[in-house]
Amino acid sequence: MRIELLSFAAVQPVSPPIWVHHGSPRFKKWFASLPALNQPQRLQVLDALRPTAGLHRILALIAHIRAAGRRCPHCRCERWHRHGRANNLQRYRCRQCRRTFNDLTGTPLARLRLREKWCDYLDALLASRPVCAAAKQLQVHRNTAFRWRHRFLDRVKDNRRARLNGIAEADEMFLLESQKGARHLDRLPRKRGGAASRRGISRELDCILVARDRSGQTVDAVTGRGAVSSAQLDTTCCLTSTGKCCW
Repeated sequence: MRIELLSFAAVQPVSPPIWVHHGSPRFKKWFASLPALNQPQRLQVLDALRPTAGLHRILALIAHIRAAGRRCPHCRCERWHRHGRANNLQRYRCRQCRRTFNDLTGTPLARLRLREKWCDYLDALLASRPVCAAAKQLQVHRNTAFRWRHRFLDRVKDNRRARLNGIAEADEMFLLESQKGARHLDRLPRKRGGAASRRGISRELDCILVARDRSGQTVDAVTGRGAVSSAQLDTTCCLTSTGKCCW
């Protein structure tokens, strides 16, 4: 029985398979056999079911977020109708431009594969795991993990608190500016780990400002090179008219 169950879970990672109804005798027999498994066998079954569970979570989350304001990403029309499914996603057709789209069209996540591993990768991202370590953990190529990181972080900068209220405290830190990846530099290239040519705060350093009010709301921004100005502080913190910032 255990060998049959493990073979079933390894071949069909869906719980239960789409061709077995959850109320059928075969499923009940399969489900009743789970307590008979030992610890390694249970872990193997969980590993087989994890990708499908992650995929269901992702699909449900995408549909929930996009349902309220779904519109055509090509012409912004709000009139559409269902048009089949593709790659486990509901497909829609715009009634105005007649083009098809899904809930990921026009977003940084469009055309990314292995959606069943996105939740696990987000956990690795929140745990600050390096790209290679996350790729090894999820059993994907390091280039895939690198691409996912940049795609997932693309919209994080837009998900910020619009305004701080009351008393806010701000602090800044300075890092040596980097133009890694730029095709044209506005200075002479330097080796990794270089140092600024001037002492103290200068235009060679990027200023990163973090502010938080007494309610715990936090905003952060890169204000630019050199010391932060009062105008940049007010723009970044976005305080209300009654607010006060302690720098």
